[in-house]
Amino acid sequence: EMKRKEKNAQAAAEKAERKERRRREREEREKEEEEEGEEVGDDAGSGGSAAPSDVEADEEETPYEFPCRLAMYDFNQCDPKRCSGRRLARFGMLSEVKLGARFPGLVLSPTGVATLSPRDSPFVEQNGLGVVDCSWKEVERTPLHRVRAPEHRLLPYLVAANSVNYGRPCHLNCAEALAAGLYILGWPEAAEKLMSRFTWGPHFIELNRELLDIYAKCGSADEVIAAQNKYLAKMEEDAEKERNRPIDLPPSESDDDEEEGD
Repeated sequence: EMKRKEKNAQAAAEKAERKERRRREREEREKEEEEEGEEVGDDAGSGGSAAPSDVEADEEETPYEFPCRLAMYDFNQCDPKRCSGRRLARFGMLSEVKLGARFPGLVLSPTGVATLSPRDSPFVEQNGLGVVDCSWKEVERTPLHRVRAPEHRLLPYLVAANSVNYGRPCHLNCAEALAAGLYILGWPEAAEKLMSRFTWGPHFIELNRELLDIYAKCGSADEVIAAQNKYLAKMEEDAEKERNRPIDLPPSESDDDEEEGD
C-alpha cells in the first residue's frame, strides 16, 4: 500500500512538473514575441496602411479535428520562430514531411499546373493537403523537385493579410495557403479555425471572403479560373472608371474675379 501511494505521488509530481514546464515555455515564447515583434509571412505558401500584428490570437490548446491531414515540406529558408507553418506544427495542426519523402495527398505548390477546385475535395479528404514552406525571394532557386506528391495545385487569385506581404496578391504564407485551400474545398470552418492562431488570421478570411465563396461554388478548375478572371476584369473596369471620373475642383481666383466684375 505504501509503495502504491509513493508511486501515485511521484506520478502526480511528474504531471505537475510537465504542466509547469509548458507554462514556462509559453511565457518564454510570449516574451520572445514581444521583444522581437512578429514577421510571419516571408514563407511562400502556394503558389499604405499598417498591417495587423502576427502574435497568436490564442495560445491555449483547443482540440479540433480537421477534415483532412495537413502537412508541410519545409526548405528551412525562414526564421523558425517567425514561420507560420512551423507555428501550426508547434500547435499540432500539421505534420512536417521530410524533403524527398512521399506525401500521398495534394500539395499547394508553385510547380502546380492545374488550379485547386472543389472537385479535389474527395481526394484531399482521403489523402491530405500539403503546402511548401519556402521564401518567396528564393522560389526560383528552391529544389521543388524534392516535393514528392501525386497531385500539385496552384491557388487562384487571393490577397495576403500577413504583415510582410500585406495587401499583395498571391503572396500568401503557409498558413494562409492552407486556410484558402480548406475554404475552397468546402471546409470554411476548418479554414477559420486554422487562421484563429494568428491575430491577423480572421482578417485574411474577411479580406478574401467574397472570392473564397465564389471559388467554393465552382465545379472545376476551369470554372475557378473563369471566376477569377471575371473578378479581375471587374476590378480593372472599376479602377478605370475611377481613374476617368471627373474631379470637382474648387473655383479658381479668376472665376471669382469674373463674378465680381459681372
